[in-house]
Amino acid sequence: MAITQTKGQSGSGGARVKLQQFGRALSGMVMPNIGAFIAWGLITALFIPTGWIPSEYFAKLVDPMIKYLLPLLIGYTGGQMVHGKRGAVIAAITTMGVIVGSEIPMFLGAMIVGPLSAWLLKQFDKSIEGKIRSGFEMLVNNFSIGIFGGALALGAYSGVGPFVQAISKGLSSGVDFLVDAKLLPLVNLIIEPGKVLFLNNAINHGVITPIASEEALRVGKSMLYMLESNPGPGLGILLAYWLVGRGMAKQSAPGAVIIHFLGGIHEIYFPYILMKPRLILAAIAGGVVGTFTFQLTGAGLVGSPSPGSIFAYIAMTPRGGFLPMFSGVITATIASFLVAALLLRTGKQDEEELDLDEASAKMKEMKSAGITPASVPTPNTGVQKQTVNKIVFACDAGMGSSAMGASVLRKKMQDAGVKVTVVNSAVSEIPSDADIVVTQKTLTDRAIANKPDAEHISIDNFLKSPKYDELVERLKG
Repeated sequence: MAITQTKGQSGSGGARVKLQQFGRALSGMVMPNIGAFIAWGLITALFIPTGWIPSEYFAKLVDPMIKYLLPLLIGYTGGQMVHGKRGAVIAAITTMGVIVGSEIPMFLGAMIVGPLSAWLLKQFDKSIEGKIRSGFEMLVNNFSIGIFGGALALGAYSGVGPFVQAISKGLSSGVDFLVDAKLLPLVNLIIEPGKVLFLNNAINHGVITPIASEEALRVGKSMLYMLESNPGPGLGILLAYWLVGRGMAKQSAPGAVIIHFLGGIHEIYFPYILMKPRLILAAIAGGVVGTFTFQLTGAGLVGSPSPGSIFAYIAMTPRGGFLPMFSGVITATIASFLVAALLLRTGKQDEEELDLDEASAKMKEMKSAGITPASVPTPNTGVQKQTVNKIVFACDAGMGSSAMGASVLRKKMQDAGVKVTVVNSAVSEIPSDADIVVTQKTLTDRAIANKPDAEHISIDNFLKSPKYDELVERLKG
């Protein structure tokens, strides 16, 4: 596996990096609250009239949770991202305006007014910084939130709510058109390449989940939850590497299958595609076939399956929906496996013997194909042992691949007797005391921008890297 050590700011990552940052902002408002979405999904699956245990008493929770609790949590989180606790409070106040001003769940509205209201308050706080007389700080702080929040809530109720409702209805109509025209599988032509560019969280939690949740409220389930999260396409590619691949990729594929399919961490198979970019065709084939099967069989989930594990799929499947759900996952796996196996077996000999150590060389091919990974910064000798107290493994969301990578590296450090703290975080929330930051290659530019004074290590596979051992030896010596 190729590894690059860098320090300092690299060149611009281009439009893809900016898109990742925007997507991260959207998904960052939803992902911390996924537990609430799962709770709502489970209550819905159990207690609605068509649920596993129909109960009119408990079903009363379904409507208030999706219309009030979930949008408020999204708005609160968005405000906190912009301006801490003060931003979170004013965001919640303003979000209440769009909730009451609309007849549908205001996920999109919360994503707009939450960060916006926090930003406005942040500008006000900057304008009066150092100008408040001693003893009046609490008075000004409380009344500024109250006055601004009340005014923004009124504006959101009168104008933003109806406007966003019109947008949401337009998006829903577009989705309905694709469903009625049997064209929804074509969406995977965009989703699958986007996932490999680490836009999976942005696509799923920033765009799909809000629309799917609204549909699930109306009809009791939504197939949209399954567009990005279907584990079938990735499973087929990993199985193909396991059976017909070569080198380290073949050896590491069985472990990746378990982590991907059972653990739901889809980032595990992205490097397998990045080292052979043509395998994106296998992912697209699996996505299209899987979605077509879901649509043909009437599959759907009652809530967001996060992470995208088969266990999460089972938990979110409504009564009578297991056969359609499994059918879509299985057909997606078969389609991606057949295409991936064919591409692996018909490739040139030198390409067949590539392993994960050589993935970075193959990533250059993606630039000419219009899929440009982040630029690789200039090598640097890095921080010396006596200055290293904390190593941070960062991924897009700070939950999946980074947690696994940190666990692997932490164990190696402990076994070697190296007393260094190893933690994981989102790439946009790297701790200020991080000495070394480890990221997947396509996220390195963003990590450098957020923590330019740290040493940055770029890797291709966070599960099994001989370079982890090199880092351990370096810190030992």
